[in-house]
Amino acid sequence: MKYKICCDGGARGNPGPAATGYVIRDQGCNILAAGGSFLGTATNNIAEYKAVVEAMVKLKELGVGIGDEVEIFVDSQLVAQQLNGIYKVKNSAIRDLVVQVREQESNFSKVSYVQIERMANKEADKLVNKVLDQKKYGN
Repeated sequence: MKYKICCDGGARGNPGPAATGYVIRDQGCNILAAGGSFLGTATNNIAEYKAVVEAMVKLKELGVGIGDEVEIFVDSQLVAQQLNGIYKVKNSAIRDLVVQVREQESNFSKVSYVQIERMANKEADKLVNKVLDQKKYGN
């Protein structure tokens, strides 16, 4: 089976209060899971990568595994290009996150990364902002 994940991460300030958001869909476009987390102080890039890792961990928790394909959509050009091997990873903190992503990739038969426009990533972006607002306002 093929799964589609939309991921986003964001920081208010860079670095600043940061959060992740993801939406996991099956090939019929049904939402299987959606979530996000507060990261504390981090950069936008760190938050973007952590969103990818969190989504892949959740996918594994849902029982998705070897034999399944995963397509991950991000609005970060840097994340998409680095994970596709086009851009080099120079930052050590990002390098550590890339290692975590690669470890998660081994749980699935195929993983691909697609850069999308920010407007096409509204659901994941909304989750990031929801987490940040909850932390800020205690809602």
